[in-house]
Amino acid sequence: MSIATLWIPFTIIAALGQVARNAMQRQLTGPLGTWGATNIRFLFGFPFSLVFFALVLSASGDHVPWPTAVFWLWLLLGALSQIVGTGLMLLAMNDRSFVVTTAYLKTEAIQTAIFGFVFLGDHLTVLKVIAILIATAGVVIAALRPGAEKGFADLKPTLIGLAAAAAFALSAVGFRGAVIVVPGVSFVTAASYTLVLGLFLQTLILTIYLLARAPDLLGKILSLWKPSMFAGFVGAFASQFWFLAFALTAAANVRTLALVEVLFAQGVAYYSFKQPLSVRELSGIALIVVGVALLVLA
Repeated sequence: MSIATLWIPFTIIAALGQVARNAMQRQLTGPLGTWGATNIRFLFGFPFSLVFFALVLSASGDHVPWPTAVFWLWLLLGALSQIVGTGLMLLAMNDRSFVVTTAYLKTEAIQTAIFGFVFLGDHLTVLKVIAILIATAGVVIAALRPGAEKGFADLKPTLIGLAAAAAFALSAVGFRGAVIVVPGVSFVTAASYTLVLGLFLQTLILTIYLLARAPDLLGKILSLWKPSMFAGFVGAFASQFWFLAFALTAAANVRTLALVEVLFAQGVAYYSFKQPLSVRELSGIALIVVGVALLVLA
């Protein structure tokens, strides 16, 4: 396997790690609330990103580059967009049209392709565009529930879903933009370097927000440091591989292949909770598999 194709296993590993991290965060949502559980991925992930970065520097012999103005602009776009996307997604969870909003949220891969082309000049072949469309259609079908069709007439879930997807798409493009402008180092060092500064920035922003809005929550977060530490490690581990993938290929390729996360999550639900799959869900999964296979082979 060549270096250029390493983005495929990197993305699959990242998707697996993300499924595990999401499961851990759900367990902490009860005692900490949604924003408290969200902050765990940043606050407890940051120390592990420093460890990863130290190991990479030791192995590569690279020197720590000084962040350029362009790097900070891309990093800010990635970090802030991810927080905004998370906020919009949490807003959708409290809305009765959450299922419809989630369907629109799955347009992230398509929007990533558009933003990647506009801002980074990322080129996608016709076959890869077709693969993105097929995989996205599969995720939307799998996400829908019976009776949700009525919600598509409402403007609110449409706007929330599309805006959240746009924020996550801009986040992927921003982080890729930051990784590829790090000068004079290997792609592994560039990815680790971007992860460290990205998590630091997000930890700082969310911690300030929680101190202003719910100062007692930080104490609760620290009191649950044992499960939070493991969740932070898994989150940083997954992010490390996301950024490695971003260093090697267009963000749209990464976010489309990342839709295998749906397959992993469905598998966990089936084997752990014995939740049966409907014909609609199986149809959506089949489209995801076809789309992802086309993307990898293109």
